[in-house]
Amino acid sequence: MPSTDPATRNSASQGSASQGSASQGLAVPEGSAAASTDANRCDVSHFEVAILIPCYNEAHAIAKVVADFRAALPAATVYVYDNNSTDSTVAAARQAGAVVRRETHQGKGHVVRRMFNDIEADIYVLVDGDATYDAPSAPPMIEKLVTGRLDMVVAARVDRDQAAYRPGHRAGNWLLTGFVAHIFGHAFTDILSGYRVFSRRFVKSFPILSGGFEIETELTVHALELELPVGEMATPYYSRPVGSASKLSTWHDGFRILWTVLKLYRAERPLSLFGSFGVALIIMAIGLAIPLVITYLQEGLVPRLPTAVLSTGLMLLAFLSIACGLILDTVTRGRREFKLIAYLALRAPGEERRRS
Repeated sequence: MPSTDPATRNSASQGSASQGSASQGLAVPEGSAAASTDANRCDVSHFEVAILIPCYNEAHAIAKVVADFRAALPAATVYVYDNNSTDSTVAAARQAGAVVRRETHQGKGHVVRRMFNDIEADIYVLVDGDATYDAPSAPPMIEKLVTGRLDMVVAARVDRDQAAYRPGHRAGNWLLTGFVAHIFGHAFTDILSGYRVFSRRFVKSFPILSGGFEIETELTVHALELELPVGEMATPYYSRPVGSASKLSTWHDGFRILWTVLKLYRAERPLSLFGSFGVALIIMAIGLAIPLVITYLQEGLVPRLPTAVLSTGLMLLAFLSIACGLILDTVTRGRREFKLIAYLALRAPGEERRRS
């Protein structure tokens, strides 16, 4: 579907703001006029704002993304990190006025890690380079971050085009969001959104380990695990421009994200995970042992010795699993304390260094 120009997007946002808000339970920014008002209230020009755009083969969209965000945040610096593109992404981004750099390790997680490591700013806006996210929503998201003294604001996507959000992606996002909310707590309705605003304190204290599209899940779980102040704002979501194709595979990347959630569950909730295994094994062991005990009390014999051995082995494994959970929970607590120390060593949002 053809890319929508900024004026059309603003009009679409105004015309369907109330409808999107009702469907998502959040307020949708109403175009550039509202964005400009919010920007003036927030006085964004007093902060160093960096717009971070990871890119791979986005020659059809990147120039528009750079232009839209330069218009929405004129004082910000736009950084495009190219991830081994084989088309004219680099030339298009540079011609549009972005600072272009390269990251050779393939994968969005590697690119985001490099951007977080290299770039110094007070406020960071992370957005995909596919022209599907709404640039005028950036100023109100920044205002929400600064005035609320938050560390991360996530743009919850409200699709404006029928083809913007594929059914497989929508279903996968809903399932993964619900799973993460059940394990780590309810704070977001769209954990896979690629449009986020961060404080410097978050960016410089976050140890990124993932290498692909599971980076959004890792960002979300990190914030929830440390109970950081976060927020969410509904924003319009559009179709890709003609000639641009999604790099996200519904099944392959969906399973990678699910596997990442399970690994994070193991790392951050070991007592819950291994304790559950232990309880399940105890129930199985007792279920096998009850008939044997009854037979022994009645006849004084244990006729099914293999079953008795199996029950004993399951019980030993159960206590071993619970012991592992207790030990790993202590280790996890220590890791969490180190993360909090690194986090607290940086200034809070709104107290960053100011422009001279």
